Amino acid sequence: MNPILSESDIIDALKTVFDPDIPVNIYDLGLIYDIEINEKQGVSVTMTLTNPNCPVADDLVKQAREAVEQVPEVKEANIILVFDPPWSKDNMSDAAMLELGML
Repeated sequence: MNPILSESDIIDALKTVFDPDIPVNIYDLGLIYDIEINEKQGVSVTMTLTNPNCPVADDLVKQAREAVEQVPEVKEANIILVFDPPWSKDNMSDAAMLELGML
């Protein structure tokens, strides 16, 4: 029997990935729109970027996928990059806003 994979496991993994221009992880920055875990322990993460022209877009997507793949129960990780709805600072957690001096 496989250990149960939870969304919080995926969130913890995503919190290890940081935007290089902003000292906040991608989850608290509000770049993660959705996390889906299927019955075969495959994970799909829908995410965005602060800017569609982000020069590190490929790196952030790769780092997010690698972070999710590091969760022992994950069998497959898929990152879906979207730009609709566009990211806004309203997506950020209070902790991220505090870290950036916005609260």
